[in-house]
Amino acid sequence: MLLVLTVVTGLVDAVSYLALGHVFVANMTGNVVFLGFALAGAPGLSVTASLAALAAFLLGALAGGRLCERLPGHRGRLLVVAAVVQSVLLAGGTALAVLAGHTADAVRYPLIGLLGFAMGLQNAVVRRIGVPDLTTTVLTMTITALAADRSGPRRLASAVWMFGGALLGAVLVLHADVPAALALALALLAAVAAFAHHASRTHPAWVDPDGAP
Repeated sequence: MLLVLTVVTGLVDAVSYLALGHVFVANMTGNVVFLGFALAGAPGLSVTASLAALAAFLLGALAGGRLCERLPGHRGRLLVVAAVVQSVLLAGGTALAVLAGHTADAVRYPLIGLLGFAMGLQNAVVRRIGVPDLTTTVLTMTITALAADRSGPRRLASAVWMFGGALLGAVLVLHADVPAALALALALLAAVAAFAHHASRTHPAWVDPDGAP
């Protein structure tokens, strides 16, 4: 399930970078770097967009932290609720992109806000679940460990699945449209919610934080 969320990360960052003004909604390391570039006057980058993504991500992470406090020790329910909330946010973003497009600032910034909040929430919840090498949003340390330790199929899978999500998202944005990429991310989140709900009901041991989803 966390690998599916990793694909979602690749999809939404493809949308945000390619269609929303060269900004990341999941990769905050890249956003901080872009903010520095934008402040220096680099063309094609926006201080406002980078700050909007950072703020939305932080608010989402704050909400995710509160959700973790309300559902301690039951990661099945935690993942279900988080995926449902993300699905609602992505549904709103998809509808907005369908009805109003994505190029005007009046639409672009709400899209950045919805996607950034969803990714911040995801990051906080996945951090609480605590599966090693499956952060779903950050790969730098995962790739470092993959090379330094020369082991870990989970690490390789994390990198491959995010690459796949980014590639698929880019293909959809460039050759189809933004709503198609967002709709796919929404479908994957709905699948995660359904599977997590089923797993938490049929495999009670799965809710134990010491297990692995």
